[in-house]
Amino acid sequence: MDLPKEFLKQISNTKMQTLYPNNPLGKVLFKLPILLWRLGLGPIVGKLLMIITHTGRKSGTPRHTMVEYHSMNGIKYVAAAFGVQTQWYRNILANPQVTIQTADGTEQMTAVRVTHDEELIGVIELFLRRDPALMKWYLDSLGILPNRDAILANKEQLIFMRFDPSSAPTPRGLDVDLAWIWPALMLWGFVRRLFRKIK
Repeated sequence: MDLPKEFLKQISNTKMQTLYPNNPLGKVLFKLPILLWRLGLGPIVGKLLMIITHTGRKSGTPRHTMVEYHSMNGIKYVAAAFGVQTQWYRNILANPQVTIQTADGTEQMTAVRVTHDEELIGVIELFLRRDPALMKWYLDSLGILPNRDAILANKEQLIFMRFDPSSAPTPRGLDVDLAWIWPALMLWGFVRRLFRKIK
């Protein structure tokens, strides 16, 4: 069975997008979600984006990556949009024990690649509904048509990860270490108003 026609029509009209910026401003904006999380805005940012804390395969130190995720049947999924060259994916291959952080909180997980045919098709249909632009870029970049036969024939090229609960040790998640800025700004604003009244 082909994937839903209304979604295929939508992504066919969507312009290709570059996911990694090449200019300084773009790089700052690309990292902005992690800064927002550190500022304590996780409950908002985490409704769409997930922080994956994984272990560097060479350094052995925690690495934080923020990626778009979608949930199906209570399970969270992400795409490794740059395939086997995706650095966080290569780290996870070496050590699948990760910590994820979303609006649901911080969770210890084992990252598992989606390989079962029906689960893979279900996940791709999910991403097509939620983010057709990403899926157009992903499938087009691999030269894969958005239909069941083409997807299953090229499934080894498609990297989607799911996260299963784990009791094994995982790296520490990203700290909310900049939340102090909000009360500091409020205090500064109060002090400024106070001095204005005194003057």
